[in-house]
Amino acid sequence: MRQTESPDEPAIEEEQHSSLPEDAQNTQTDTQESAKAPEQQINKWAVFGIVAIGIFMATLDSSIVNISLPSISTYFHVPLNGLVEWVIISYLVTIASVQLTFGRLADMLGRKLLWMVGLAVFTLGSVLCGAAPTLLLLVIFRAFQGIGGALLMSNSTAMLTRAFPARERGRVLGLNSVTVSLGVSTGPTLGGLITSLFSWRWIFYVNLPIGILGLVLTFLILKEPAGQQQKQKFDPLGAVVLSVGILAIMFALSFGQEVGWTSPLIVSLFVMGLVVLVGFVFVERRVSDPIIDLKLFRNRLFAAANTSGLLSFFALFAVSFLLPFYLEELRHFPTDEAGLLLTPIPLSVSLIAPLSGWLSDRFGSRILSSAGLATSAFGLWLLTALGTDTSILDIIWRLVITGIGIGLFQSPNNSAVMGAVPPERRGIGSGFLATVRVVGQSLSVAVAGAVFASLGAAQAGRILAANQPLSSAQLANLQATFLSGFHTALLVCMCIASVGVITSLVRGNQRT
Repeated sequence: MRQTESPDEPAIEEEQHSSLPEDAQNTQTDTQESAKAPEQQINKWAVFGIVAIGIFMATLDSSIVNISLPSISTYFHVPLNGLVEWVIISYLVTIASVQLTFGRLADMLGRKLLWMVGLAVFTLGSVLCGAAPTLLLLVIFRAFQGIGGALLMSNSTAMLTRAFPARERGRVLGLNSVTVSLGVSTGPTLGGLITSLFSWRWIFYVNLPIGILGLVLTFLILKEPAGQQQKQKFDPLGAVVLSVGILAIMFALSFGQEVGWTSPLIVSLFVMGLVVLVGFVFVERRVSDPIIDLKLFRNRLFAAANTSGLLSFFALFAVSFLLPFYLEELRHFPTDEAGLLLTPIPLSVSLIAPLSGWLSDRFGSRILSSAGLATSAFGLWLLTALGTDTSILDIIWRLVITGIGIGLFQSPNNSAVMGAVPPERRGIGSGFLATVRVVGQSLSVAVAGAVFASLGAAQAGRILAANQPLSSAQLANLQATFLSGFHTALLVCMCIASVGVITSLVRGNQRT
């Protein structure tokens, strides 16, 4: 039987337990955990509401700022491709570099404390960003806000997994995907509206009432389950080494296209990041209480599901990155219409994710996740048919199929990751999910952007967007160049998603 009664002991999956299907294991785990923490079952929907507030705020802020970058650039009198890019980069890089450390701290100190600190830091950071007198301070305050975002994102999945019984894990993670999708899809439209009616500063101030509400509800409602805190030592060396390694990789991915992938700076950053991360593995193997318990990767389900998650974000985030160029530069759609045409994917995810999560609770994650990623790969292939005169309806239904695939994949896959870790390591599991998302998105932008630019599509797009007088032959040549780069980048992403289908299938039906 599974021996996880003591929080200080690792999960041991013996032959009798590993022979159970996932849904039977979930039922067994539910019985054990319900007996240990009945107060959590009473307040599970209150926990979901509190988590939804924090996650909606964090995901909204990651998408609401993009639409306002031109206004921020104009306000501070700087070019759009200068320091203003760091308003986005500083936030994402900070989140990626500290999420795993914060997941470990949540396991040690308790999730309520870390969640309240995250809400407070994020809300204060939002106010500071809105009041920033200079662009440099805005970038610094965004990094500070990113610390709050990392505390929220690294802790949210673990909180939901702890609050809900195992037989409902997939469903609640599917509902959490709805919250994420709403934040992502609402951001561009709300950001454009706020910026046009007030100013770019109010896209940050809007977080103040949401953050205060979340803090009050967390303090009054959320209970800290007895025995959640782990009496273990923190590994400061491991935390620093991990953060430095991820920072180096993230900086290289963020600036590789702009500086040049073969430039000494970018190559040095990649090499440093890889060397430091290899050194991190050696550090973690020699401490009694590591930041990351490397034994988790002996679990095939945990390793395969995380790998599939990384490949899914690697493959699919490129759609939201490349599609605005197609819509605005090649097709000359207005910005607001282009923003609306980006919503079919998150809306499809919000409709499908709860259903796929519910199904995974009953039938396991392997087939659903694999079918979902395969559907998304098919959607990427369908998007390679987009041309200069494709109708809006044809664009939408292709995006809907891609979004359905994402919705089918995410909830079961996230549930599989969280089900593969023992209760005392759920912060690490949640941190892995959050880190995999950000790193996968960064890889997607880097690789898709490199393919797109190397084939001349980026340059062709800039010329097309300028609306300069062109002959019919010049126009046709530029359009063909753009579409060639656009389609090739999507085909590369389709191949990556196909590899993800294989890694999803090899997870097996049991925890081993």
